[in-house]
Amino acid sequence: MILQGRRSWVYEQPPVIVATGTVVGPDEGQGPLASDFDLVHPDLEMGQPSWEKSERLLMEQATEIALEHAKLSKDKLNFFVGGDLMNQIISTSFAVRALEAPYIGMFGACSTSMESLAVASLMIASGAADYAMAGTCSHNCTVEKQFRYPTEYGSQKPPTAQYTVTGAGASIVARSGEGPVITAATIGKVMDLGIKDPFNMGAAMAPAAVDTIQGHFQDTGRTPGYYDLIVTGDLAGVGHPLALEMLGRNGVPMEQTTFRDCGLMIYDVEKQKVQAGGSGCGCSAVVTYGHLLKRIHKGELGRILVVATGALLSPLSYQQGESIPCVAHAVAIEAGHSKRQGGANR
Repeated sequence: MILQGRRSWVYEQPPVIVATGTVVGPDEGQGPLASDFDLVHPDLEMGQPSWEKSERLLMEQATEIALEHAKLSKDKLNFFVGGDLMNQIISTSFAVRALEAPYIGMFGACSTSMESLAVASLMIASGAADYAMAGTCSHNCTVEKQFRYPTEYGSQKPPTAQYTVTGAGASIVARSGEGPVITAATIGKVMDLGIKDPFNMGAAMAPAAVDTIQGHFQDTGRTPGYYDLIVTGDLAGVGHPLALEMLGRNGVPMEQTTFRDCGLMIYDVEKQKVQAGGSGCGCSAVVTYGHLLKRIHKGELGRILVVATGALLSPLSYQQGESIPCVAHAVAIEAGHSKRQGGANR
């Protein structure tokens, strides 16, 4: 039985992440995780005539790198699952034309990285696919232009604002092979704190992260101590401390050393001009598929829980004065069976 509790999937035969691909922009290439990414572009244009085409290129390259690492031809892919932040998820939809794989487009805002990975793992575990690819992307200039103000406008941003990551991450999930395994996934509920400010998304998303983390522990019977690291997607400098405080109040104490945030890890927030930290569909994707999985491969981490968070607003909803509903999806990733036996049943 895959379903455990109300909203978690736990796998007796965990799907394997056999390969990944990560591509980032110049700001990410100047951050502390730069060496963990497969390709770093020196500029935001990337030789393209528009920001949107640059973002599309990021996704195309990430999928190509993942296939190359897996030594897999694209005709072997049963499904591609993914999305981005653009209207009608055009960056992903346009990019996967070259992939020629059956396509399931998803929108969970910045939570799409783990939403797509959770669905891909379910496909593999249920026998619906032999190989499934999950992928997401974002570009600082496309997102700023759509949701806030264009980069060229030069507007001043408050310290609560986050800096959209320019990057794309793709992973290939299979029934067997070498690599980290996915032992569980927990699907989040839509939460709304009533915040309407698109420059304060960290605070808006924090309750969704807290609810999903608590739901994961309730469904699986696991505790914070089960994991070497629990990492949220992009709550950054405002939302992550808030989530830590909320979890403590709710009786789920977390250690600061083992409770981290991708938006705070990808940049040096003291030296780089990124306001409260990183965000965007590419944020948790490149940190997870690049940095975190490399740490698992090296034996530095055995079990991690990645809780990607997403603000489900649109330009239209913001203009009409709506609050920002948010969601978070969690995926548990562990070292492969050669290092850990039976991790899914613990």
